[in-house]
Amino acid sequence: MKSFKIIIALILFVTTFSCNSNKSKTTANNQTNSIENTKTDTLTKHLKPFKSDLPTIGLLMFNGVLQSEVIATSDVFAKPSEGGKQLFNVITIAETEHIITTEEGIKIVPDYTFENCPKLTVLFVPSAYDMYAQVHNKEVIDFIKEKNKETDYVVSNCAGAQLIGKSGIADGHKIVTWIGGGEQLQKDYPNLKVENDSLVTFVEDGKFSSSNGNLASYISALNLLEKMTSPEHKNFVESYLYLDRLQNWNK
Repeated sequence: MKSFKIIIALILFVTTFSCNSNKSKTTANNQTNSIENTKTDTLTKHLKPFKSDLPTIGLLMFNGVLQSEVIATSDVFAKPSEGGKQLFNVITIAETEHIITTEEGIKIVPDYTFENCPKLTVLFVPSAYDMYAQVHNKEVIDFIKEKNKETDYVVSNCAGAQLIGKSGIADGHKIVTWIGGGEQLQKDYPNLKVENDSLVTFVEDGKFSSSNGNLASYISALNLLEKMTSPEHKNFVESYLYLDRLQNWNK
């Protein structure tokens, strides 16, 4: 009888241990799955899908680009509506798929190349401190010419005006460039109507607009955003970006 009781006790112990072990394994597996899901969400939750029914904002890039002129535009157009709805596709484009290194040293992988770039609603043309390579790059100039045929708007910031001048797409239109660069721009491209950059920060003429660049790129982006959406959405984005704090930082 004692032997029988001992056997029963052993069976109960083994069964209990096995159940607890399985529960522990299940709990551990659930925790692992939860961690993996969290990792995946962290990697993907910020990716915005390309939606063919939305206007597409194209940001031209090249090595040495001033990153503020790329970031300013993406900052403005990538913001959702007040209700959280995606309003635009915002994409970066370069001649090749190779990583672009900005003037400031940040590395950016372009979304598209000149070969596979989708149809654009707007093309933003930024600048670099040394524009010689880009102005003399036939592929860049031809890309700007071709995209001008399909876009509703073309925007240049800072010395990006040199690429607009070289392409000839804005001949006869007003344009402004970096502060101090207007005189040379007018000499190089006499068909442009170059504004006085010491007085003019931003100018718009038909489908073309331009700014002095750097943080003034927010002005060209916000102006176009208002045209493409509404004053209310522009005000929402400005508040989203705390631009009033930037304007009144010393108060």
